[in-house]
Amino acid sequence: MPADLTSASLLTGAAEQPSDESAQDSKPFLCRKPVRITIYACFAILFAVMLAWRFLPGLLDPTFEKHIQNKQVVVGMTREQVLKAWGSPYTINVSHTKDGTRREEWIFEDWKDASTIKHRYLYFEEGILVSGWYYQ
Repeated sequence: MPADLTSASLLTGAAEQPSDESAQDSKPFLCRKPVRITIYACFAILFAVMLAWRFLPGLLDPTFEKHIQNKQVVVGMTREQVLKAWGSPYTINVSHTKDGTRREEWIFEDWKDASTIKHRYLYFEEGILVSGWYYQ
């Protein structure tokens, strides 16, 4: 009988303690460690690319001379650099935020013909270009 007791106790002990594989399968897919590590690594790479996209043009061309020669504007340029690259705007709208930050909207109009106008918009905060877009 002792042999039966030991085998029975082994069987119940094995049933009480799940194997690592079955415990791994019971977790939801996104909660598994390799999946989480992969997701976090992708977020870190995305964050690094976003930072590089923002600061790399300024590091490669700190005075923006190449961009000015090519008639291009880049976030981080001053008003004077944009004037050298694109010339003067058609309209300038100035506003101030509640904390006193000066914001400017520069509107450029490019006439293709008598009925077609292409608008370009640039936005400055405290004299530095922060964004822009164009509308056809």
